[in-house]
Amino acid sequence: MQHVSLLQRKGAIISMAAVFGLAALSLSDASFAGTGGGEFEDVWITLEEWTQGTLGRIITLAIILVGAVIGVVRQSLMTFAVGFAMGMGLYNAPLIIDSIVGATLTNAETIVSGGQLISNGLGL
Repeated sequence: MQHVSLLQRKGAIISMAAVFGLAALSLSDASFAGTGGGEFEDVWITLEEWTQGTLGRIITLAIILVGAVIGVVRQSLMTFAVGFAMGMGLYNAPLIIDSIVGATLTNAETIVSGGQLISNGLGL
């Protein structure tokens, strides 16, 4: 009778789970994510217009004013700074999200040539 240690069994189970998980991910439709979602484009445009339009500016100013008032009450500038940062974050959130999620390689050639210049120092 062959005895298999508990550690060997756990390793085998983890290996099998990893193989099956990778196979499931590579064969599923979710592995090709990012190619659809056009039905939500109108929602994104609406939210972007709200945050960067008049409504977003009003909310941003209100957040900054509340931070300033609380800063005066607490005699601390930190709440004003937090309110100011939150207001800036709210206004710039669509731009930040577009930059992160919708990143494209429009400047890839410039980046690659600059990286080569930096890597060897000779510009070759």
